[in-house]
Amino acid sequence: MPEVIASDKPFIAPLQTLRFRVAFTRESIDGKGAGKPGGSAEDLCEGAFSEVTGLEASMEVKAIKEGGANYGAHQRSGQVTFSTVVLKRGVTAARDLWKWWQVFSGGAFAHRLTVRITLGDLAGTPVMTWKLERAMPVKFKAADFNAKATEIGIEELHFVHEGLTLDKPA
Repeated sequence: MPEVIASDKPFIAPLQTLRFRVAFTRESIDGKGAGKPGGSAEDLCEGAFSEVTGLEASMEVKAIKEGGANYGAHQRSGQVTFSTVVLKRGVTAARDLWKWWQVFSGGAFAHRLTVRITLGDLAGTPVMTWKLERAMPVKFKAADFNAKATEIGIEELHFVHEGLTLDKPA
């Protein structure tokens, strides 16, 4: 019979992804005043979304071939790219995200925003927060209208960003 190895570390259950919230903040230009008393971070809106997709970063690999080393190339890190993030929510009367899209798509000056996506445990306690830097909307999709349909209308906001970090929850 194989020996069972006991561990004094507690079992950590995987998190379910059904409790999350998304918050949009305008940070200071230099990033130094954000989150500090008297700092220049400004909370703009927070929303409940039915789905968030595209939290993804990938790195281009640089292969460096060395003469005489026939077993394989040396692998070095390259540029990191981020996927387009898509937020889906039920149609509501709130127009904050539409206004953000409208300002950018109209060519006027608009602030890029910091987006925080916070995952909570089953009790709703924040466990981890993904922070997306300098987000900019690139696509808005209104809900499909159908007089025979009974499901909730879903609108989408697609945005790109310039950085993805995993922070401690606020």
